[in-house]
Amino acid sequence: MTDTALICGAGGALGTALVMTFLDRGDLVVACDRHGAPSAGDPEGLARRAVDLTRSEEVEALWDSLPERPRWVVNAAGGFRGGTVEESDPDAFEFVEKLNLGTAWWSCRAAARRLGEGDAIVNVASRSARIGGAGSAAYSVAKAGVVRLTEVLAAELKEKRVRVNAVLPSVIDTPANRGSMPPGLMAKAVPAEQIATVVAFLCSDGAAAITGASLPVYGWA
Repeated sequence: MTDTALICGAGGALGTALVMTFLDRGDLVVACDRHGAPSAGDPEGLARRAVDLTRSEEVEALWDSLPERPRWVVNAAGGFRGGTVEESDPDAFEFVEKLNLGTAWWSCRAAARRLGEGDAIVNVASRSARIGGAGSAAYSVAKAGVVRLTEVLAAELKEKRVRVNAVLPSVIDTPANRGSMPPGLMAKAVPAEQIATVVAFLCSDGAAAITGASLPVYGWA
C-alpha cells in the first residue's frame, strides 16, 4: 500500500525538496501552501492544495477534504524577519509567530485528531530555537515554541503510537540565500535535499523508536 505524505509549506526551496524526496521514494504527496494551484507540469502522485496554514478553519477544511488519511505530516511553513525585542512592534511579532509557530500548531492539532499507530509528524524548527541570538528575537522565540510543541505533542500521542519529531536547520543552501548572504556563511550551508532526506527518514518505519526528538541538521555550521 502506498503511503501519503502531507507537506505543509511546500512552496519554498525546502518545501520543494521535501515534495521531491517523498515522491522519489514512492509516496503520494499532498503539497500545501498559500499558492498551491495545480500545474500541468506536476509529476504523477502529486496533488497541490492552496491553504492559509495560519488559519485553523482552513487547515481543518483541508483535512476534511482529503480522500484518505496521510501517514506522514511535515510542517515546513515559516519565514524569517529580523529585529530585537526592543525594536519589535505588535504587527511584526504577530506575523512571525503566526507564520512559524501558528502554522505548526494548527497542523499538529488537526493531525493529532486523525493520525493512528505508526504515523508520524515532523516539524521544521531552527537552530535559532536553541541558540537564539540578538537580531532574531521573534523568530527565535517562535521556533523555540515549535520545539516545545513537538515535545508536548510527542508525550500526548505516545498512547496512540504516533511519533512527533523536529529538525533544526540553520542556513539552507538556496538560490535566495546565495544571493543575499556572504560567501563565508554559505560555505557551511546545508543543501535543502539533505535536510529533506533526514525528514523522510523520520517519516519511515526505520525511525520507529524516535519520538520527541529535535535533530540538528546544520552540518558543520
